[in-house]
Amino acid sequence: MGSMRARSALVYTVLRLLAFLVPLAVLLFFPVFQEVPWLAAIFAALIGLSLSLLFLRRPLDDVTGGLAARRAERTATGRRSGAETDADAEDAVVDATRRDETPGADAR
Repeated sequence: MGSMRARSALVYTVLRLLAFLVPLAVLLFFPVFQEVPWLAAIFAALIGLSLSLLFLRRPLDDVTGGLAARRAERTATGRRSGAETDADAEDAVVDATRRDETPGADAR
């Protein structure tokens, strides 16, 4: 099941890249965009965004559904991600540092 989620993410990523790169290549054939390629990149990004919103809804739903299922599974089993564990460790260090500060430093 995990390989299916990875496959969905890979397919979505490749399709998004193609939605940008194909219009970019086509636009760069026009002489005006050969002189200002950054403008071609902006137009290609807008075209790619539009294409992905119109045609890539199902691959996006597959990817986000897989992420939501993974998060729900992690929450149900009580497993924590590495980022959450790191955040707890950092919070513990900050709390310990605050407790170690001397309260008499403010008194004169």
